Amino acid sequence: MKYMLLIYAASDQQASCTVEDWIAYEKEMKDAGVLVSGHSLADLVTATTVQVGPDGRRTVTDGPFAETREVLGGYDIIDVPDLDAALEWAAKCPGSRDGGAVVVRPIAEFDF
Repeated sequence: MKYMLLIYAASDQQASCTVEDWIAYEKEMKDAGVLVSGHSLADLVTATTVQVGPDGRRTVTDGPFAETREVLGGYDIIDVPDLDAALEWAAKCPGSRDGGAVVVRPIAEFDF
């Protein structure tokens, strides 16, 4: 089953993990054959939000729409047997440390 690991950090948090921590984590997932894809996101200041109102008019705003204390820093998509395995990988993620969080969501698959 595929799961998305949404990796969040507190917006005021200085990362305590190193680039080497992330490289090792990705290598471990690749070696285990569970990594489907993943990306780190560019800095939050590069974000643009699009909203479409009831009248169909588009509004474009610089930055994220919601004020939050957490910042989505990236994601991984993994293919593992079950939720317990996904939670194990989330717990190994460097982003889960020091006030960070990893949200685990199953990928919905539809037959079209």
